[in-house]
Amino acid sequence: MKRRDFITLIGGATLWPLAAHAQQRERIRRIGVLLPAVADDPQWQARLGAFLQALALLGWTIGHNVRIDTRWATTDPAEIRKQAAELAALAPDVIVAGGTSGVEPLLQATRTVPIVFTMVVDPVGAGFVDSLAHPGGNATGFMVYEFNVSGKWLELLKQIAPGVTRVAILRDTTQAVSMSMFAAIQAVAPSLRVEVFPANMRDAGEIEQFTETFARSPNGGMIPIASGAAIRYRDLIVTLAARHKLPAVYFDRFFVAAGGLISYGPDLLDQFRRAAGYVDRILKGEKPADLPIQAPTKYETVLNLNTAKALGLDVPATVFARADEEIE
Repeated sequence: MKRRDFITLIGGATLWPLAAHAQQRERIRRIGVLLPAVADDPQWQARLGAFLQALALLGWTIGHNVRIDTRWATTDPAEIRKQAAELAALAPDVIVAGGTSGVEPLLQATRTVPIVFTMVVDPVGAGFVDSLAHPGGNATGFMVYEFNVSGKWLELLKQIAPGVTRVAILRDTTQAVSMSMFAAIQAVAPSLRVEVFPANMRDAGEIEQFTETFARSPNGGMIPIASGAAIRYRDLIVTLAARHKLPAVYFDRFFVAAGGLISYGPDLLDQFRRAAGYVDRILKGEKPADLPIQAPTKYETVLNLNTAKALGLDVPATVFARADEEIE
């Protein structure tokens, strides 16, 4: 062998492990994202955008060191289950689940792939984790509400519409957390001199029939309790509140963007940004079982001025002062 060829061979053998190590260090990781919405939903697009932006700030670049598989599963439970199973079958490094509806089917599909959830009301009560401090399994993430927030919805309704004395509470009786939040509203109601009327949200017909009957008496208002059913029937609920002139307080900004009066709830964009931090930690070797469930740290109030005007409401200065956003 010629001396030059020998040096080249040795040099190549020396450099090859370094090149292989660099390739290994920059290998592409795979993140699955399951969203209970349609792809053109602007609210969910913004949430996904906040997650991706935060991920990029942590050094994860799509096509360079990470690949994102996003499934827009709509609000249909059967479609969510199908997409969850397909996403889990891809065996990504971690899956992000937006909302409660996707977590259970994901946990049914896999107990090994790490799951980071957002917008879950009661992860312990739902059986997703062992405890808030020590999740214990393959899922962790971010709670969307604390139970006492529902009492604040009633307080806000009385602030913006002081004449309200009767309030329809739309709830999902299949969810224990929905019943707990209704109980919190009941506890606050006497001090505000308000009578509450519970209604189920099993289907659109039931919601419409109840609302029409309830609205026959004066001084009414409405609060839909946070749930998958409320999201599924969002447009119907907003339409009925407008048709029957019922001031309503909602748990999420997208109701107000769709024409609802006012909302008070956590800043969900912030939750998706924080979810990127947990994904980053998991991709770097930490276990979901060791990452505690986190409560909201930011809340926001969003007011629709056009809807307030249509309802004939003179919005108090106190409500204007607390509003983080006003939609016209």
